[in-house]
Amino acid sequence: MELWLALLLWVSALSSSFSLPASPRPSLVPQVRTSYNFGRTFLGLDKCNACIGTSICKKFFKEEIRFDKWLAPHLGLPPDYLPSYPANYSDDSKTWRPVEIFRLVSKYQNEISDRRICASVSAPKTCSIEYVLRKTGRFQKWMQAKRLTPDLVQGLPSPLLRCPSQRLLDRVVRRYAEVADAGSIFMDHFTDRDKLRLLYTLAVNAHPILLQIFPGAEGWPLPKYLGSCGRFLVSTSTRPLQEFYSAPPDQAADLAYQLLGVLESLRSNDLNYFFYFTHIEADMFGIFNNGHLFIRDASTLGVIDKQEGSQAATRAGENKDIFSCLVSGCQAQLPSCDTIPEKQSLVLACQQLLPRLLQKRFPSPVQEEIDFALAQCGEGAHPDSEVLGAASRLKDILRPLRTCDPRFAYRYPDCKYNDKF
Repeated sequence: MELWLALLLWVSALSSSFSLPASPRPSLVPQVRTSYNFGRTFLGLDKCNACIGTSICKKFFKEEIRFDKWLAPHLGLPPDYLPSYPANYSDDSKTWRPVEIFRLVSKYQNEISDRRICASVSAPKTCSIEYVLRKTGRFQKWMQAKRLTPDLVQGLPSPLLRCPSQRLLDRVVRRYAEVADAGSIFMDHFTDRDKLRLLYTLAVNAHPILLQIFPGAEGWPLPKYLGSCGRFLVSTSTRPLQEFYSAPPDQAADLAYQLLGVLESLRSNDLNYFFYFTHIEADMFGIFNNGHLFIRDASTLGVIDKQEGSQAATRAGENKDIFSCLVSGCQAQLPSCDTIPEKQSLVLACQQLLPRLLQKRFPSPVQEEIDFALAQCGEGAHPDSEVLGAASRLKDILRPLRTCDPRFAYRYPDCKYNDKF
């Protein structure tokens, strides 16, 4: 089976083994390398030819992405069921930093997806994935298209594309990092393979696209994009939020304050995009070593263009094809964008995340004030204004509970001289 749209770990024209360093830390990368096979047994991949030329492919074959563990021969291959893998990343093969290699879909979803693709053309259990997808009506339209328009993405399951505006889609094309001449809203410089990569990524998991079009370097609460292809992504390493559920009260207050600030920036920003979570979990947020909180997984993040307006999604059953069903059932439906309230992400966070950080952590009467604000913020039946007001009050309560010391390097020592921090 040609599981072509995934991280390029094996290309038939090249050797099926790599030389990798065994290093627990980026600063301790040894010179002695261990040869080790990355075959089908590792991530269920082979012949992922469509990834040739991508940033992620080049990094792996230049050995500038190196796995953190499981390198010695007696340890065998990494477990293939993990959602992410620690690794080391370098821009020059000399200095290293920790990164994570994320699965955008699980191994089980990979297998289901491949079977669906083959079954869509009544093929046996194995088939040429690339060949089948190239023959679809949707991709034929993509090949002819000069510009990415809403009709080309309708029916795809990502919340990002539920109600896409032309302004948003132009931003996707202009900032897509896996083509040589990014910057134009037109796709004249895209090869057919470039278009198929982009379409597949949008259909499988739009998280890598969001990292590219709303980069952290411009102030968005997302980690740096380091490369992706198909079903895998390399991104800056963070610790998931649930690891901080037992943090000291001042750190818990700081993280909760940051989380509320992130949700506020998603709801109201200079570009007039309204971001909302369709569902929320603790491992969707991560914390860098400097204490800064970011969105670790943006796959459930929807976007509504408040400036230009969004084209409404088609009715159920329309524009559905194999790209609609790669990682979920074809019958899965997302709510209309017109029904998404401003409070949605806040309600989810106040119900499911913030109580784990804040309950039973502070002395009375502060704890009672926090609990009351949390209850008001998490009440989905309340109007938007009441939920937003409760979240604002909660931020006001948390602000003086944060301390100013080197543990919070993202705002230290600025917090010593400016109340803003």
